[in-house]
Amino acid sequence: MENTDIELVQSSFAKVVPIAETAASLFYQDLFETAPEVKPYFANADMADQGKKLMTTLGVVVRGLGNLDMVLPAARQLAERHVDYGVKAEDYPKVGSALIRTLEKGLGNDFTPDVRAAWLSAYTALSEVMIDAAYGSREASA
Repeated sequence: MENTDIELVQSSFAKVVPIAETAASLFYQDLFETAPEVKPYFANADMADQGKKLMTTLGVVVRGLGNLDMVLPAARQLAERHVDYGVKAEDYPKVGSALIRTLEKGLGNDFTPDVRAAWLSAYTALSEVMIDAAYGSREASA
């Protein structure tokens, strides 16, 4: 990722932090509406707690974008854990789309085309690493 993209993601996320609870609620509402097939993954989850975990994880990733060597091992572990919940590789784009729509709603006019592009770049790069960690080795051994 380019430094300007990292700065855009970090500065825009700083505007989301004060509305973190609302943003998490918007995210899951959007995700369940647009991809209802993922809702069973959360059947036993306390959604308020899940929202906090989401926002905490996003915060860690966003802060770590400038030093991916610190973030990627945890992202890989997270992806491997998600397999146990039934998450599939094809779910990642659904989550990414819900994230982008949530940011668009939450940031309003501050969600410029450049901010959108930066988030898409960050999410795409991270999700590729996570998909590879969770499914790459399984597909190779199948």
